[in-house]
Amino acid sequence: MQPVRLLILGTGGMAKNHAEGFAAIPGVSLVAGIDTRPDGLAAFQGAHNIPHGFASVQDALNWGEFDAVTNVTPDAAHYATTLPFLAAGKHVLCEKPLATNAAHAEEMAGAAAQAGVVNMVNLSYRNVPALQQAARMVREGAIGTIRHFEASYLQSWLTQPAWGHWDREAQWLWRLSTAHGSKGVLGDVGIHILDFATFVAGMDAAEVSCLLQTFDKAPGGKIGDYTLDANDSATMQLRLSNGALGTVAATRFATGHLNDLRLRLYGQTGGLEVTFEKAQSRLRACLGDNIQSGTWEDIDCPPVPTIYQRFIAAIRGEARPEPDFARGAALQRLLDRAEASAAEGGRLLPV
Repeated sequence: MQPVRLLILGTGGMAKNHAEGFAAIPGVSLVAGIDTRPDGLAAFQGAHNIPHGFASVQDALNWGEFDAVTNVTPDAAHYATTLPFLAAGKHVLCEKPLATNAAHAEEMAGAAAQAGVVNMVNLSYRNVPALQQAARMVREGAIGTIRHFEASYLQSWLTQPAWGHWDREAQWLWRLSTAHGSKGVLGDVGIHILDFATFVAGMDAAEVSCLLQTFDKAPGGKIGDYTLDANDSATMQLRLSNGALGTVAATRFATGHLNDLRLRLYGQTGGLEVTFEKAQSRLRACLGDNIQSGTWEDIDCPPVPTIYQRFIAAIRGEARPEPDFARGAALQRLLDRAEASAAEGGRLLPV
């Protein structure tokens, strides 16, 4: 078994998941962490038994005794912090979105390809068994040519405090402020539902129309240093590469839904419904003679390796590095075009 020495870049909330996920894999050693905050870095090292800590990317590169990096920095830092590791020939797993604009994401994908290293982006819903089984069924022709689809990502943390009080905690407030790097619900979870839909369909979007809405949430639209101007709800119409039409929605105001994703795909010979609700996935299908009666049946879905397991397996040559930076860049192009469409009142734009 090939040993892998892993460095964790960023020690915020998501870094805990990465540390625990990688530490559970045989042959993986957590050897170093990077954070500009010395107290936070020291606490993270202690919690996860990480021997080395660095205040900067360059300090870590000067040391160099690691094989791979997992980048868990805020969205706006992905571009600047990932490129030096690629140039040094290190394998990189980067949190989504890959970058905050398509130009940077494409540069990152190009640099990764040139470096010849394993490069992956953490689109976490690729870990959903129902999603992967649905994708396999589409590839095998189970529902024939796709003609229509519906997809949604529904959250409600702006209407209830199940995850915390959005109006007083920095971990939520930054997501509502463009000045703090947020692209709103479109950039935060829109990337997930767009990947969810187009990955299962097995096709890219050819055209997009988008509307974005920001709602009044505080007097004067501000809370402390945070101007609450990021979009809260997004609706999109997509035309896929084969002409299929579909709708995609994402919102933080779906009262009654904590963190739920849905996808319905309709082909000429069958239909599929993928749901992920309360951290459980389900796949239903209407196939064969059942399409005459509209009868839907549950489909068994085998378990899926985590993104952490897949990243290490790819480094060891045991699995394909999916989703890779090229996929992350393609999704960022779609997000950029959706944002441009919204700026033009929802005009249909090519992707």
